[in-house]
Amino acid sequence: MTIDGVSPPEFALNAINLASAGLGARPVFASDEFFAPLERMLQDAPPVYHPGVYDENGKWMDGWETRRRRGPGNDHAIIALAANGRIHGFEVDTAHFTGNYPSACAIDACLVPGEPNEETVWTELVCPRPLGPSALHHFEAKSDAVWSHVRLRIYPDGGIARLKAYGTPALDRAAIGDTVVDLASSLLGGRIIAYSNGHYGHQRLLAPGRGINMGDGWETRRRREPGNDWIVVKLAARGEVERIVVDTAHFKGNYPDACSLQVADLGAAACDVAASVTASSMFWREVLPPQKLAADSIHSYEAHELAASGPVTHVRFNIFPDGGVSRLRVFGRIAKAGTP
Repeated sequence: MTIDGVSPPEFALNAINLASAGLGARPVFASDEFFAPLERMLQDAPPVYHPGVYDENGKWMDGWETRRRRGPGNDHAIIALAANGRIHGFEVDTAHFTGNYPSACAIDACLVPGEPNEETVWTELVCPRPLGPSALHHFEAKSDAVWSHVRLRIYPDGGIARLKAYGTPALDRAAIGDTVVDLASSLLGGRIIAYSNGHYGHQRLLAPGRGINMGDGWETRRRREPGNDWIVVKLAARGEVERIVVDTAHFKGNYPDACSLQVADLGAAACDVAASVTASSMFWREVLPPQKLAADSIHSYEAHELAASGPVTHVRFNIFPDGGVSRLRVFGRIAKAGTP
């Protein structure tokens, strides 16, 4: 998949933005927020620019922006990740910051049970690297450790539109035990690996909470040919499906007529190459036959309505023929090691 014709870096493929406000990442501390608050830097929507828009402190900017420093030192900000996880790399976006971007940045991380304090030990994941005006910057983080917070250092001051921390949530199997969880949840590590169409967006289908509007979910364009749309999800862990929830919140004139779900056990080392998974998914076992959907509603399908499947690693969610779905939940128990 590409964004505006530009391929994402390797470390961003099959990863989750752990610094996403939509997933629960939050600002903890900023040395300065005079021109723009830290919380804007964590937003999921692309940064925007409004010519001629000012607030009481100056030009309104979509991101985090500090005042001009008049002494030694540099600014920094601390962010609590949406979930503890391993970080593969970062995206630092200076979009629309043309004369007020930092000269460089560096990124540290830590793992603490609460909030960082003066005694917290930070590990540098990205050494100071130069930044340019209104540009995307990608920095790989070579670490297998689990982190809870990141600290962005900017030199000496300025504005950052967006920060993304691409990684994988750390699944605490011992804490979960035999509890029923949403195996498709982004916060546990569930992720979309292939889809037929995502014209109006698809990234939020597995996000926590209910959608806040019609743009918060997965919506395809209107089909003008035979067939139906679909999306393939790799579950956070191999598990047995016990309940499925399909939420069409805010989709009223464009919800699908019906939906179904197929599953497969592709093994722990399954290849996530989209073409390979897509080809096989057509023949996966159906556990939920086509079900009629309603507008702006939560649809729950319990265990007695599902065909037995045993442990599975992937699901294919089909909608007929097209339309929008706010959230997909696949509840179940994580399969124990060695379970056939």
